[in-house]
Amino acid sequence: MNNTRFATAVHIMTLLAKSPQEWLTSDWMAGSINVNPVIIRKEISVLREAGLIISRQGKEGGSQLAKNAETITISEIYKAVKNTEVLGKKNQNPNPACSVGKEINNHLNTLFEETDQLVVNFLGDKSLQEFTDQFE
Repeated sequence: MNNTRFATAVHIMTLLAKSPQEWLTSDWMAGSINVNPVIIRKEISVLREAGLIISRQGKEGGSQLAKNAETITISEIYKAVKNTEVLGKKNQNPNPACSVGKEINNHLNTLFEETDQLVVNFLGDKSLQEFTDQFE
């Protein structure tokens, strides 16, 4: 998997947490992440929809955290941008005549759900502030 949405979202949130009083622009954040500002604006939209950031437009525009970094968990960021299962996708058309093929997706569903819950629980123990404090 080479999906960088979670990494990008955590990077955005960390930048905002390090400058809580400033309105950071998507162009400025894109420079830190070294990506096109359009990618940043897409993720900002998702994070705003999740209630994690606020934004304003115009000359004095930009984004800020919607709440204190101590109250935001990394799992909230993960859930906001998650668009695939941690372990990937199931096989679309396993052979229904095969003893494994006819049941594999049911068992994979359980495995995927349990693994995703472990990830959410693990990330839920970490605040954005704790993560941000690692940076000078």
